[in-house]
Amino acid sequence: MSVEVVFFIPILVMFTLLVVAGGRYVAVKGDIEAAARDAARAASFARSADEARAAASTVATAALGSGGSCRVSGIGGDFSAGGIVEVDMRCEVSNRGLGLIGLGGTQTVTASGAAPIDTYRRYG
Repeated sequence: MSVEVVFFIPILVMFTLLVVAGGRYVAVKGDIEAAARDAARAASFARSADEARAAASTVATAALGSGGSCRVSGIGGDFSAGGIVEVDMRCEVSNRGLGLIGLGGTQTVTASGAAPIDTYRRYG
């Protein structure tokens, strides 16, 4: 009986850590996708690509806080009335605390968001 317990407990701990790692990945991915959507929405109010990049970066940084090293990797789309603005984000997320199951270092997580520009917005 004690031999089975000696082999079973480490396997159970490893499985628990694997479940924790999966949960952390899903939570971080969801946060980054939400930040990308918020950044796209903020960029859709801008009048130019430069203004859109600045607005998207500001909103993405505020949404994520200090959760990792994230940056807006690209902004595209049509900045005219009725167009769509697309924002791509790239984040480096630490796997700190998961080294016991071989998941040390960092992991790159990407997300994108899109938002429509108001068809009836006024210029000037």
